[in-house]
Amino acid sequence: MAGVYGSGVLGTWERQAFAISTAAQIRKAQETDGVFMFGDSIALQDARSLAKQLTLVGINIAANNWAGRPSTPAVDALNTWAQDYGLPHRILMSVGSNDIFTPPAVAAQIERTMQIVGEDRTVFWVNIQAARTLYGPAVQVADQRNSAWINLQLAEAQRRHDNLRIIQWAEHLAAKPERLQLYLRDGLHPSIPRGQNARNALIVKALKSG
Repeated sequence: MAGVYGSGVLGTWERQAFAISTAAQIRKAQETDGVFMFGDSIALQDARSLAKQLTLVGINIAANNWAGRPSTPAVDALNTWAQDYGLPHRILMSVGSNDIFTPPAVAAQIERTMQIVGEDRTVFWVNIQAARTLYGPAVQVADQRNSAWINLQLAEAQRRHDNLRIIQWAEHLAAKPERLQLYLRDGLHPSIPRGQNARNALIVKALKSG
């Protein structure tokens, strides 16, 4: 279970659940300068509620969410959409949790994202908090260490790219100790509705400002 970095080994994510917007939905989000979202299981769980909240403030969203997916194939999907449809000026990246198994891979994917998006668009990237309660203390410690490692790479990239904005989910959870238990149902995925509402509120606020 431990793997090289203590969190275990990434499973076969291609066999897990996914939800990808139709071509019509993608074009609508692009043409109305809405949001393209690329995410993992957290995004898959929370996207429908997020889309409803964004619709209320006049923002259309198209999503490409896949449970278990790490950053590299998510950025591949971003690149495909950029070539096939063009991009709106806001890109939401809700990935990174599945990179706890290989944290050093993230920095290159952040850079790929910024190159694909270019300087005239804004990338909103939700940072991560993982300490999966399904596993024992050693794995939870490794999860937390690897989460911090990934978040550090995001913070370092933000210093290089003015158009990269970090949505600080990890800091929001850490601000009050009880939030970890209230807002996460398994040490990773947001609880419903409390955690989901809290995380989506941070995302909506950020996207409205961008």
